[in-house]
Amino acid sequence: MAESHSVEPAQWRRTIDLVIDSFAGRFCRVEPRRAAGGFVTGLLADLEIKTCWQVAEQAGHARPDAMQRLLYRAKWDADAVRDDVRQVVVDRLGDPDGVLVVDETGDLKKGVHSVGVQRQYTGTAGRIENAQVGVFLAYASRHGHALIDRRIYLPKSWTDDRGRCEQAGIPEKITFATRSELADDMITAAVNALVPARWVAADEAYGNNTRLRSELRELRLGYVLAVSCDHLVPIDSGKIRCRADRLAADLPATGWTRRSAGEGSKGPRFYDWAWLADVGADGDPDDDGRHSLLIRRNNTTGELAFYRCWAPGPVTLAQLVRVAGVRWIVEESFQAGKGQVGLDQHQVRRWTSWHRFTTLALAALAVLAICTADARSADRPAQPDMIDLTVNEIRRLINVLLIRPTRSIAYRLRWSHWRRRHQARARRAHYARRLTLELQP
Repeated sequence: MAESHSVEPAQWRRTIDLVIDSFAGRFCRVEPRRAAGGFVTGLLADLEIKTCWQVAEQAGHARPDAMQRLLYRAKWDADAVRDDVRQVVVDRLGDPDGVLVVDETGDLKKGVHSVGVQRQYTGTAGRIENAQVGVFLAYASRHGHALIDRRIYLPKSWTDDRGRCEQAGIPEKITFATRSELADDMITAAVNALVPARWVAADEAYGNNTRLRSELRELRLGYVLAVSCDHLVPIDSGKIRCRADRLAADLPATGWTRRSAGEGSKGPRFYDWAWLADVGADGDPDDDGRHSLLIRRNNTTGELAFYRCWAPGPVTLAQLVRVAGVRWIVEESFQAGKGQVGLDQHQVRRWTSWHRFTTLALAALAVLAICTADARSADRPAQPDMIDLTVNEIRRLINVLLIRPTRSIAYRLRWSHWRRRHQARARRAHYARRLTLELQP
């Protein structure tokens, strides 16, 4: 490994073990404990699709029963495992100037039985589709970033139908909550868990929510939240409310300054920025903080973006620009989650199964995030002739160097026979059900 000193399979193996061992104590029986470790390893593996069948075959099991039992019937608390994974991430990536980033992502579905599914807008498709939407919380610092929490969004069409909720295994205590309320719940949980964070960032779906902004101020968390162009901003001590885009149009040329919002794949991401450092509060003039409006302008297209900002103490434009730029890491986390560990490949319908699969996917993603942070540590000498190891490249190398798939031809053929027999039974059952329906008077 002399020519590739940042490639350290032994360290990666220790990281995999660290993450899996962090929640091993949450399982009372050894069987689900081993299955959980195999599941996380399977999510890291180079599988075409990451369902219980494929993960079980990768783990060397004869049938998918153990993996299915892990997601459906085994006794373990997915929220407690989530807490353990979050702590591992914070132990490695934690920083006092950390940023909590909220966003949502959708998984397109064909049926109507998967928990939370309905026709709704999802950014994954960019339009209204039959989809399941999850709200996620990411943690970002100068060391790296990872997803640390998740909530499934239940539309009113679900929460108002208790029979449907019972079929999906949704606990009776669960009531309707908006996506902003789910975000607030995750942020509050992170603060209570002493996650070191000073800021919150989110897109306009959350920034436009007055209640969420108020809750963040109560938590004494600074924020840089995107808002829509027609968002009304209090000015002149709150006496006047003016549209954000109108304020931008009235700015002189000297009101803009060019700054980088952080490094991108093609270098620094430069934009023009304007900062209105004295805007009014949202009916909370005694919060003892600094309200402001940040405006970003694309110096090529002229497109504008607006951010409501607040900090409990003095703040600089450079700090706000940095936090605004950090918001994009959640998109990178979603790409890595879906492209590398199968975050969107769960074929589960029930409440408990969704949370369990997603939690184990966050654990697999934590492995990659920590390995990436270790590979980019400041104490490593620079390699000007190549880029740093990426999440994608680390997972490829983990598969080449660490994960040993079962290569026995007989084993693979047994799985092929099992799949075909199972699919034949399913097809017969499907035909019988259709015939029964057609023969009904």
